[in-house]
Amino acid sequence: MAYVPGVALLAALVVGCSAGSDSNANGADSKAGSPTVTPAPPGKYETLPAPCRAVPRGMLKDLLLGAAQLPGDQQEKVFRGSASVTYDTDRKVGCSWKSDAPNATRSLSIDLERVVSYDPAVSDDDRADTVYSKKEKAAGLSSSTAPGPDAEKNGGTPSGTGKDAGKSGDEGTPDGAATGSADPSSSSSPSGGDGGAGGSGTEEALPSRVLDNLGDAAFLHDLPTRAGSTAQHRTVSVVFRTSNVVVTVRYAEQPALITLVPDSKELQEKAQALARKLAETLAE
Repeated sequence: MAYVPGVALLAALVVGCSAGSDSNANGADSKAGSPTVTPAPPGKYETLPAPCRAVPRGMLKDLLLGAAQLPGDQQEKVFRGSASVTYDTDRKVGCSWKSDAPNATRSLSIDLERVVSYDPAVSDDDRADTVYSKKEKAAGLSSSTAPGPDAEKNGGTPSGTGKDAGKSGDEGTPDGAATGSADPSSSSSPSGGDGGAGGSGTEEALPSRVLDNLGDAAFLHDLPTRAGSTAQHRTVSVVFRTSNVVVTVRYAEQPALITLVPDSKELQEKAQALARKLAETLAE
């Protein structure tokens, strides 16, 4: 039997252990070559604007008929608005206003939600799109509906013709919008002047629809309802998404008399104008 010096034997053992380690490193359990997951990009917006200062005073005077004629201190109180109660102003804010005119009461509210995805594989924008899509579906609308012949001049794509169209309550309206079924006799009419209420004409109201050229996606929901037994009530909601922020504008009119019908076209135009202004403010 050959004699192996102690030093030579030790060296042989060290080489053997090293070879075993290398073998394990390159074996079946090795993670080498596994794809690295790249986190989805964050949304564009990290903060939200102060909601009660987001609407210019000139627009408030136009939207809140009768407020400009109030005494100074009362006027300031109306235009100041009332901030929504929220526990995280970095994620969700809102403000509301209300004014009374001789012929009608008008109310306005805006809500802004900054959506954050906690899934590294899902971007903030994609998560916000999911939030927006749920609101669009609740309104009975579908962005895939083909544009109608009057879509461009009416500021959007008539929609709501699918199986979910015309639903009321939580299933058929965006959050906070008016509920109930549309009354064919509740069509809009020319504006009643400074009082803010329409007449009893038969002009057909523009339908709820998907809107073009407003944020990344947008829709308008208009559903008249009776508020009690004394008067008509109409709320127009415009909801849009821009990057990871979802904005909801609600503009409503309550006429003083049952013979007066809110002017759908006027409410829709003013609600859309405010929504576009908010989109510009966010883009600044």
